[in-house]
Amino acid sequence: MSTAHDTHPEAGAVAVQFENLAKQDHASRVAMWLFLASELLLFAGLFALYTAYRTQHSAEFRLAFHHNNLILGSLNTVILIVSSFTIAWSIHMVRHGRRRAALWALAITLFCGVLFLVFKGIEYGQHFAEGIYPGQHYRFEELPQFGARLFFTLYFFMTGLHAIHMIVGLIVVGWLTAHVVKHKINRERHLHLEMGALYWHLVDSIWIFLWPMFYLAG
Repeated sequence: MSTAHDTHPEAGAVAVQFENLAKQDHASRVAMWLFLASELLLFAGLFALYTAYRTQHSAEFRLAFHHNNLILGSLNTVILIVSSFTIAWSIHMVRHGRRRAALWALAITLFCGVLFLVFKGIEYGQHFAEGIYPGQHYRFEELPQFGARLFFTLYFFMTGLHAIHMIVGLIVVGWLTAHVVKHKINRERHLHLEMGALYWHLVDSIWIFLWPMFYLAG
């Protein structure tokens, strides 16, 4: 007598606690959305903290804005928007069996992620050269006020946390790319690519909020 595990063409991919692959995929999607929700809650708390301090130190925050590099910040925004498109395009290509096109799309996504970190590193370097550091290490003589130090402490913490998420995203996309190369992600089975893209979109979306908070709202 056959079972769902026996008759499914990819029965080996079904964990013992699931009846079939469809239920396993559904559980994976639910788990991914719960994880993304927890990440959103983390950043939502930081956004609320930023709003509270900006209300208390609005004048100092407005002055501090002008010492962030609007060009690099805006360029990084464009880069991440492009990367969101390319990783979505890779899913579309995989679904249509166009593996080479999917690999090119993933390669562009990886390049955009690395480029984002390079530009962010350049901007950090510019701040360090001026004596702009987080917390007690802050020694920017042009803006010695407590509110300005608070602004840049939040800036380094929130953009640094975002950069860590970006590094994780690059590792995930690199792993997914390797699986596309090995045909482990293909037209029939591409759930992992979809979930990896969801994480990448989350990282990009968080930056869409950080960009006006630290570059435009001054």
